Amino acid sequence: MIDFSSDTKTRPTQGMRQAMAMAEVGDEQAFEDPTVNALCARVAALLDKEAALFAPSGCMCNQIAIAALCRPGEEVICDRSAHIAWFESGGPAANAGVMLNTLDGNRGRFTVAQIQAAMRPAWRHCPEATLLAVEQTSNLGGGAVWPLTQLHSVAEFAHAHGMRTHMDGARLLNAVVASGVSAAEYAASFDSVWIDFSKGLGAPVGAVLAGTEEFIGRAWRVKQRLGGGMRQAGILAAGALYALDHHVERLAEDHANARRLAQGLSRMRGIKLDPGQIETNVIFFEVDAAEAGMDAVEFTRRLAETGFRMGAFDHRRVRAVTHLDTSAAAVEQLLVAANAVLSAC
Repeated sequence: MIDFSSDTKTRPTQGMRQAMAMAEVGDEQAFEDPTVNALCARVAALLDKEAALFAPSGCMCNQIAIAALCRPGEEVICDRSAHIAWFESGGPAANAGVMLNTLDGNRGRFTVAQIQAAMRPAWRHCPEATLLAVEQTSNLGGGAVWPLTQLHSVAEFAHAHGMRTHMDGARLLNAVVASGVSAAEYAASFDSVWIDFSKGLGAPVGAVLAGTEEFIGRAWRVKQRLGGGMRQAGILAAGALYALDHHVERLAEDHANARRLAQGLSRMRGIKLDPGQIETNVIFFEVDAAEAGMDAVEFTRRLAETGFRMGAFDHRRVRAVTHLDTSAAAVEQLLVAANAVLSAC
């Protein structure tokens, strides 16, 4: 099975496995793991932040940041498609006791005017908005990249109105490679930001959350509360360090493969897709059941029988994601298989 359903399906390369096996380790909770410490220092420098911590997952980074930056009863403003709203099992409410005020942005990217329109009156009967959260790139927005000026404008507005700012940077380095804008420039207006290593960067586990030293101090307390403290975690951190050394620039290959896949799919009967919207490695397309003779669920089921997996989000939408384990040759093979599935109906 060649799995295009998510870039979380990547497996560590042989070089990464060797680096992990040889990692120097210690007690991560006691700050005695030299490999974890090196990773945190490197990511803090990459994002131009004072400090950072290593967590098992990006989801935990989001939950830590929300709980560290908000009090129960407060409100987080984010896009309606945000990962914290869709895919974290109600974590903001369960872990931090906060509400989400969601905006209907353009492919996950919203404007100052939309924030302003969504803000509630400064009245004791209303929850207080204390955090603005963005996602770079936007997953449900099809890997859309926030323009730098738009990111800074929404963050500056939030700060001017007493809010703090958080960036879910799960695919931040995809945005960096696609745009040429540095990670530090993207992160400059945000009080907290994290990057994931278990997606396009190809590591098996881990994410790093960064911010001020004071914020990371509070974040550590939340991390401990959530059970995120680890011991000899340098084995995992070594995979992330290897990814930074070897797997960042190659993200451009994933982006090129995604564009090729989108172009090919867009020419097929029953597939609705604008290839011009593909900016990074995430593709969403619609299956027109009347034209294709099957819905999205049936399309992905039949495609899996040919040895290729995509993810049906519902009976209409499908997601395909290119990554370290989906080569250009695999893209061409997938297009042949997808065309055969549609032609057979």
